[in-house]
Amino acid sequence: MRCRPITGVPSDDKNWPPCFPIIHHDIANEIPVQAQKLQYLAFASWLGIVLCLVFNVIAVIVCWIRGGGVKIFFLATIYALLGCPLSYVLWYRPLYRAMRTDSTLKFGWFLLFYLLHICFCIFAAIAPPIIFHRESLTGILAAISVFSDHVLVGIFYLIGFALFCLETLLSLWVLQKFCMYFRGNK
Repeated sequence: MRCRPITGVPSDDKNWPPCFPIIHHDIANEIPVQAQKLQYLAFASWLGIVLCLVFNVIAVIVCWIRGGGVKIFFLATIYALLGCPLSYVLWYRPLYRAMRTDSTLKFGWFLLFYLLHICFCIFAAIAPPIIFHRESLTGILAAISVFSDHVLVGIFYLIGFALFCLETLLSLWVLQKFCMYFRGNK
């Protein structure tokens, strides 16, 4: 038996995605009208990083099949399995809750982790072989590295590079809109 929410208090029933609800998401009814565009852009950014990380796994699987080694597959899988839920918990949900409650602390939490998200996107788009293993991220340096061995793998890595670049640009746009909203609203 479900309890009905008290009038004026938002319910946190899981309602997204519609086919298998795992999170609560209702921008149109819970976020103030002046903040809805920013929240939709942030949601697109979160879906974008999920797409980037899932495509990264697909590209690395193609590289692994072509002889890239199993280590890069496990690393790419770890990035996706940790990156998707952590990005939701660390920066998307705090922004969503900050917009609902107008909490300055949650806005600050979002800003801190969103800046880390942008740094990761830039790092993934470049993919220098410094911290992470060579081809475990589909950045431009990894694409150049694998392109000489297998053209098909290089194409997949170039698509991954383009996705990380688009995600970086979208994230910077969200950051700009967030700063404009925060300065105008507070």
